[in-house]
Amino acid sequence: MTTTSPPTSPRSRLGHAYGEQLARHASPGHPAAAAHASATLTLAYQDRFLNGPAFLGETERRAVVADLHTVHALLRSLPDRVFGGSVSALAAAVGMDPLQSALITRSARTGSLLPLGRADLYHDGTGFRLLEFNITSALGGFENADINRAMLAYPPLAEFVRRHGLRYQDTLGCMVRSMYAECAANLPTDRAPVVAVVDTVENFTVVGPRLRVFAAKLADHGVEGIACDLGELTYPGGRPTVAGRAVDVVFRYFLAEDLTDPAPAAQLEPLLSVVEQGRVGLFSRLDAELYGNKGTLAMLSDEQHRDLFDAAELACVDRLLPWTRYVRPRTTDPGGTRIDTLPYALAHQHELILKPTLLHGGNGITAGWEAEPAQWEHKVTSAMHGPFVLQHRVRPMAEPFPDGAGGLQELFLNWGLYLSARSAEDDGYAGGFVRGSTDPGVGVVSVGSGAAVGCVFHGGEL
Repeated sequence: MTTTSPPTSPRSRLGHAYGEQLARHASPGHPAAAAHASATLTLAYQDRFLNGPAFLGETERRAVVADLHTVHALLRSLPDRVFGGSVSALAAAVGMDPLQSALITRSARTGSLLPLGRADLYHDGTGFRLLEFNITSALGGFENADINRAMLAYPPLAEFVRRHGLRYQDTLGCMVRSMYAECAANLPTDRAPVVAVVDTVENFTVVGPRLRVFAAKLADHGVEGIACDLGELTYPGGRPTVAGRAVDVVFRYFLAEDLTDPAPAAQLEPLLSVVEQGRVGLFSRLDAELYGNKGTLAMLSDEQHRDLFDAAELACVDRLLPWTRYVRPRTTDPGGTRIDTLPYALAHQHELILKPTLLHGGNGITAGWEAEPAQWEHKVTSAMHGPFVLQHRVRPMAEPFPDGAGGLQELFLNWGLYLSARSAEDDGYAGGFVRGSTDPGVGVVSVGSGAAVGCVFHGGEL
């Protein structure tokens, strides 16, 4: 819906102020013109850009980043707190098969694993709610700062950002900094490191052009990047090599879900062996996805584990996580009462969403409010005892955005906020982007469901 005055929104005061500025001072030009003109950005987002940015006030930014660090630490502690220190037991619990589990357990014994991830959140009007936490090096988002820079080519926005002291974080720079920290032992001190950005053979046929852009952009951060697939790696003298270049670090873009196929698993074997020998760095470790899946969020949310966390940890979980449970015959409702899962799921169909624990990008998700009753019952019944979770629906609040025609429209946002390790310079916020939809009932706000993409500026308060 398009309006001539800002819609009521208790969160985005900066968004209101920007809308009011545009209403008072009409300006020629299109806010997203530079983004539309960028070959890099259109390759990533198919020319679907919002007509302005999202704004994240400094107080709420600090609060959500602190909560995300807490959740990340809790997820990393699950093997010790719940499974007696066993990584393989956690892998089995979230639905990984024996091959995946074996590879991940081996990787978990190498190097370090610092915070790096993208939290997907909705703001429900009272606070941010965490839908998924993608903990991996294969995050996307390396173009985030390019969207900010493109939007700043629009003079009214540039003036607004300057006047309110707003800024943005370079997500790629934070990724590179994390890579340096994790793989310090493998990085040369007398030259630029050679980093291979690697996906599986099958995936690379699709994402290869974008990964080549990624590899080229690494030069802006003092890194020589090469994009390739697992099959292009050779190992003369026990060192990974691509096109005659010895590699210092493999920047992993394949996921644990890609390793159920024996072919990529076999191509990974020599790489994992030289990683174990310390001949090359792997960023990030394979067990990252073990902590960044919907099953581990269910473990944090589940009533049966509450005695494992202290009061501050529980407060963070309650604040950030919607009710999330494994699909098992018996569970607990939001009040902690033991219930039969299927009758509860059928009675609350329009308030629940069914998600597989290990897939990404919205794959395999069924929104109860979009399904026919018979279909929903079949889906939930089929998921019983499997690697699936039920999660309470979070309704994103409307946010005011320019409509590109002189007015404002209400959009519903999926916030992608990135987390990296804390440093002396910052608190680990690694930038962000948003996906916006005009449909208040959309199941998943994503590019795949037709959403458009915008950048995030953070800082000043009103």
